[in-house]
Amino acid sequence: MLFIGIMSGTSTDGVDAALCRIHASDQLEVIHHYSEPFDAALRAEILQLNQSGVDELHRAALVSNQLADYYAHCTQQLLLHAQVPSSAITAIGVHGQTVRHAPHLGYTIQLNAPARLAELTKIHVVADFRSKDIAAGGQGAPLVPVFHQAVFGAPTPRVILNLGGIANISILRPQHAPTGFDTGPANALMDAWIQKHQACRFDQNGAWAAQGTPDPTLLQTLLTEPWLALPPPKSTGRDLFNLRWLESHLQGTALAPVDVQATLACFTATTVAQAIHQHAADATEIILCGGGAYNTHLRQQLVTQIKKPIRLSDELGIGAQCVEAAAFAWLAYAYWQDIPAGQPSITGANHPSILGAWHKA
Repeated sequence: MLFIGIMSGTSTDGVDAALCRIHASDQLEVIHHYSEPFDAALRAEILQLNQSGVDELHRAALVSNQLADYYAHCTQQLLLHAQVPSSAITAIGVHGQTVRHAPHLGYTIQLNAPARLAELTKIHVVADFRSKDIAAGGQGAPLVPVFHQAVFGAPTPRVILNLGGIANISILRPQHAPTGFDTGPANALMDAWIQKHQACRFDQNGAWAAQGTPDPTLLQTLLTEPWLALPPPKSTGRDLFNLRWLESHLQGTALAPVDVQATLACFTATTVAQAIHQHAADATEIILCGGGAYNTHLRQQLVTQIKKPIRLSDELGIGAQCVEAAAFAWLAYAYWQDIPAGQPSITGANHPSILGAWHKA
């Protein structure tokens, strides 16, 4: 069965689409991957919609339509390059763009227009993957640990570390249900800081952070964030970890911007390492995925702090940049096959749930 997965994550850098063949044994093969960055105006509007503003309902509806157009374009390019007709695709799994995530208040918001996407592509669409789990009392996140178990499960305990805008881990142990949770920011704060001071979307290879020196006082201040001390299940996003949050911790300091960036990289590595040491000390290795996996400076920080073997998901057959897109292809497959991807061991929900809602082409 052929499925397409589409992901635009918290980093808000663009769209990843993956064409996947999924076998009856749940084995997944990525046939082709396509990425396209957001244009500057759309990215800026999405970031603005992460907080309340004037006429935000109208603006959110327009952005949702724009996103559907982006997703449709990426789908068409993906099929063109793979030389696969749209009629061969069972369904598209699309997450949408998260702009609010408040499971403690019973809601989450992903900007999306799945009916528009189905109309544009003439392919069935599965979307809205978080709502059912939240309705069942869960966090609605992370969504991917059951997928990680299906494709990355091993005879020994293993952690899958996704470094997107937010960092999250999946803890995979043989003969046990997977667990997982968000650990804190990955790229979100570093991206926001370098955009403000260097007018760059992200810190390529962590080169700017590598030029600075982490400040121990600022690091300890950031680590006092109460959310970090919460036990799992837990999830977070730009609602909490954003530029305003960072600047509130910088008041009264006179650090050079490059040293703040170095501290943020250390902050990400520290929060990830603390989570792994506390909840997955038995893991024999860490598998990295997400855009931050290619940040060589951050990877070195992780190696230093985690003190376990670390390698990219590329070595297991799925490129780090397309793992999350592949996950939504698999989640669409799980919906199609009535596989409950929402699990209490991950989200704290009251019961397992089939995740997603179907939009017929």
